Amino acid sequence: MNRRLLRTLIAFSVLLITIGASIYFLASHPAVGRQILTTPPPTLLTLLFLYLLFMVSLWLIFRSSLVICRAKLPIGETILVTAYSSIINFFGPLQSGPAFRALYLKKRHKVDLKHYAAASLVYYFFYAYFSGLCLLLGFGWQWVALGAAAGLLSVAGVLRLPITRLQKLRGTSRRGIAYTAGATLLQVSILAIIFYIELHSINHAVGFGQAIVYSGAANFALFVSLTPGAIGFRESFVLLAHKLHEIPNATVVAASLLDRGVYIAMLLLLCVFIFGSHARRSLKRLST
Repeated sequence: MNRRLLRTLIAFSVLLITIGASIYFLASHPAVGRQILTTPPPTLLTLLFLYLLFMVSLWLIFRSSLVICRAKLPIGETILVTAYSSIINFFGPLQSGPAFRALYLKKRHKVDLKHYAAASLVYYFFYAYFSGLCLLLGFGWQWVALGAAAGLLSVAGVLRLPITRLQKLRGTSRRGIAYTAGATLLQVSILAIIFYIELHSINHAVGFGQAIVYSGAANFALFVSLTPGAIGFRESFVLLAHKLHEIPNATVVAASLLDRGVYIAMLLLLCVFIFGSHARRSLKRLST
């Protein structure tokens, strides 16, 4: 059995198990199911708005990668690429959004895949760094301070090295790295706020500090997820980190179901935006 088939089988199995566990959970906790369905409309609209802001942070991260690669794309094109890749990343196999962006840039704008891979590694470093700081909050502020110091020293050391992959881009790499750090911090911060609102709407006893730790654990699922939207993997990471955030498992599952619903609604809005953009282009062509 080849690796691709094995990964597909594992992903499909995890997806089925997660769906089955969710159905069982709602059947055995009908009160929680009713609570999710009766979430106040203002809360849902707030979450939807925050997820649109989350998309803005992804767009900024994509733009920062282009700065590192010295590639220039029109703003409208970068927005559409971000929207496309987000949809592909959720519904496509094995978190395929980054691969779509890389191939698109290679084919349409002749961007070197090695340069874009290096820019992506910069993003993943900061994503893991800020998520790790969130997770360290569960051990206490002193660990957050130590982690922050270690991360800053690492960044400072890397910037002083003659990085071979980015040597030709050295004039823009530092600016792009700073740009990526700021955009990634915005992304992680928005996610923490989203998770807090979802958790607090299910269980008013959940504090913002707990939500930050929860967010840190959830974010790390990005690196191992095989299923659409990291379904099953993110929930597993959060449940395993129970001793750090101390949020009841029932609240975690209910908040996760609420989050999936809102995120899918946001993706549907992106689909409308993409189709609308194509429709406007078609009308312009017909009118000329």
